[in-house]
Amino acid sequence: MKSAGAVTLGFTGLHRLLAAPLAIPGQVRLIDRFGPLQPDPNGLMDLPKGFSYKVISQTGDAMSDGFFVPAAPDGMAAFAGPDGLTILVRNHEVSTDATGDRGAFGASNEHASRLAPEQFYDAGFDGQPKLGGTTTVVYDTRRQEVVRQYLSLAGTIRNCAGGPTPWNTWITCEETNERAGATTARDHGYNFEVPASVDPILAEPVPLKEMGRFNHEAVAVDPVSGIVYETEDRGDSLIYRFIPNEPGNLRAGGRLQALGVVGRPGLDTRNWDGLRAVVPGEPMAVRWVDLDDVDSPEDDLRHRGFAWGAARFARGEGMWYGRGAIYFACTNGGVEQKGQIWKYVPSPDEGRPEEDRNPGRLELFIEPNDGTLVENADNLTMAPWGDLIVCEDGSEDQFLVGVTPQGEIYKFARNALNTSEWAGVTYSPDGSTLFVNLQTPGITLAVTGPWVA
Repeated sequence: MKSAGAVTLGFTGLHRLLAAPLAIPGQVRLIDRFGPLQPDPNGLMDLPKGFSYKVISQTGDAMSDGFFVPAAPDGMAAFAGPDGLTILVRNHEVSTDATGDRGAFGASNEHASRLAPEQFYDAGFDGQPKLGGTTTVVYDTRRQEVVRQYLSLAGTIRNCAGGPTPWNTWITCEETNERAGATTARDHGYNFEVPASVDPILAEPVPLKEMGRFNHEAVAVDPVSGIVYETEDRGDSLIYRFIPNEPGNLRAGGRLQALGVVGRPGLDTRNWDGLRAVVPGEPMAVRWVDLDDVDSPEDDLRHRGFAWGAARFARGEGMWYGRGAIYFACTNGGVEQKGQIWKYVPSPDEGRPEEDRNPGRLELFIEPNDGTLVENADNLTMAPWGDLIVCEDGSEDQFLVGVTPQGEIYKFARNALNTSEWAGVTYSPDGSTLFVNLQTPGITLAVTGPWVA
């Protein structure tokens, strides 16, 4: 993976606990990776001994471009910038009915007029644009200081998660299917591409319509094929892949498909109602179902795909590429609806006719069914040493949870402030800093410490 947050650092000693006997596939147990969490005297973030955090950005902060940090920071990714700088592109999950004090333009949107209407995807009506979008934080990990932050996409709705590309852009996803109407001037439910830049650049707001219009959550890009994988945040969602006509140029269009399992058309992977249709650790051969009418004016893309044989998933959310595989979370999958994490290994012939003879493989990586281990996994990333770091979005205490390649679980951090979800977890290109958002009240933190044993 060429983009930041997924580089291999070659650190030694990071696998001090991986030498233990391997767990049975799908079996989940709690381990002590970095030691017990220490109570934060400031009541914000409990971390293991030796680790510390710094608040680097908060909702309402004045940015370098004269706008303000919007509310509800969510998915994000870090990219390598010039001179060792890190470029952090950050979503804001602000809804269509949000007031101006949750957006970038002031309490009454008085600063919105500084942008031309065409700089917004949806300028709305009467000077009231849609307030979702992205901001970019340029960060110096050596000094642990913000260099600048600025608005990088304007006029979208509910930018929830997304994913980095190998060509140094961030794909931001709208978690909505809202149509043009009384308050919105344009249809929503699309992906947009935002360049990772140290200079204040407002992205051209071009919807990537051939990637589908639905309740988007996250994406991951396979750097080998250039194919983009997509999750959908619905209780009866599909997993999609977008095969671009020109790898690296998503605006050139492409073909959208949904994931199905060979020999099991219409498989319900949710394992609800005690029906264990899928067993953790059991590889399943994948077939991909072609989709049409992907702009889906009736919001029925997932229903049509399922009818044509695609598999059904329980609220697909976070997704990340790392070490040759795509990992994704289904937030309320599993018998106890506490969440699942899946692993998809693409075919060597992914996206080509030859893949029918050598298909990609899907497996249910973990399904703990125990909220004390992990509760409602959401955003996730891969640490430089290969563990997944997962954001919880449950009902009570919220943790950042680590998951080893063997499926073992450890608690890395706890939200000591409130019960808001963690979001947007990602590592800096140099591996020194973990960035994460506390969605409410809207705080971005940088975490450092003894990652190397």
